[in-house]
Amino acid sequence: SMTRSSIDSAKVTPAAFTACRSTGHRKCGVSPAPGTAVAPVLSSSSPTEPRRVAAARAAATRIGSVEGLLDNTGATAVPGTGDTPHFLCPVDLQAVKAAGVTFAASMLERVIEEKAKGDPSAAEGLRHTISEEIGVDLATVVPGSQDAERLKTALQAQGMWSQYLEVGIGPFAEIFTKTQPMASVGLGAEIGLHPQSSWNNPEPEVVLVIDSAGKIVGATLGNDVNLRDFEGRSALLLSKAKDNNASSAIGPFIRLFDDTFSLDDVRAMDVALEIHGEDGFTLKGGSSMRLISRDVEDLARQTLNANHQYPDALVLFTGTMFAPVKDRDAPGQGFTHHIGDIVHVATPKLGRLINRVSTSDRIAPWTFGAFALMKNLAARGLL
Repeated sequence: SMTRSSIDSAKVTPAAFTACRSTGHRKCGVSPAPGTAVAPVLSSSSPTEPRRVAAARAAATRIGSVEGLLDNTGATAVPGTGDTPHFLCPVDLQAVKAAGVTFAASMLERVIEEKAKGDPSAAEGLRHTISEEIGVDLATVVPGSQDAERLKTALQAQGMWSQYLEVGIGPFAEIFTKTQPMASVGLGAEIGLHPQSSWNNPEPEVVLVIDSAGKIVGATLGNDVNLRDFEGRSALLLSKAKDNNASSAIGPFIRLFDDTFSLDDVRAMDVALEIHGEDGFTLKGGSSMRLISRDVEDLARQTLNANHQYPDALVLFTGTMFAPVKDRDAPGQGFTHHIGDIVHVATPKLGRLINRVSTSDRIAPWTFGAFALMKNLAARGLL
């Protein structure tokens, strides 16, 4: 279960975070410390300058202690309802984007999914042959380089080229929309799988916070819930594989950059993953940002540029090297989630994001979108 003792094992240093309260619904604001609120929505340009942080701290309204907020988190069936302040997803109107195929290890797994056409029983045999057939350690290939282009030509001649290799080592990163603004869930909430999926997994990731000018101003954690069977059948099913009710989890906080936390800290992060099933199954894994194939600033530039703007800012999932192959239900079938799995995504400088797995049709429908937010703010005199 998601008790406070399991959640607060994440040691989070005092810094600039986003905190949320819920005496109505999704009342979020940029805050210099957990447990305070200073604005009705997360600003498109986060207050990272020292004078603005100091002003925000002076104006902040304390809504509770971290311990108290954790005690309340997960206590309601629908996050954002009830009368007790608790943690929510720390973003609101920002676009939720994601980069895919950014690590060599998971790149190979995407190729395997494609060749297996979404069948987990076929994946095991392919896993032992595809690396040999490709013949190159993809982690050594710089995306978009001349070496990458030569490798592409050679693999095309062998019939081994893949759409996943195109975005993995080609000049253009895969950037897609993970979900709609206001649709992500936060710490303690249930995360949703499509009920027809039988091969799926969590994806532990660092999530960049990018302002409307394209500057990376902070980071948080995310679980980019993934359906391997859907996407493996056809890449055109990506939206079905990635965007379902409660399939995007972000949190527990946004940590803004300051003199104690920088982009280089993000580049050096190791993100840990733990899965604890009601059947006693456990799985541990992780992802190291040191092994990402494209620098995070390159991913940010490929997302927000002269061809595409985000006036309300955005958050960007950066991808993961985690692709579980440990058998769970039967030999050769690999890993898939069971209902009730508890998923931990953690790193010391960003805390711990914990969610319980369910199916998207069993989780309360998403009803609080941008229009509902505007009505809420207007009714409270905040517009």
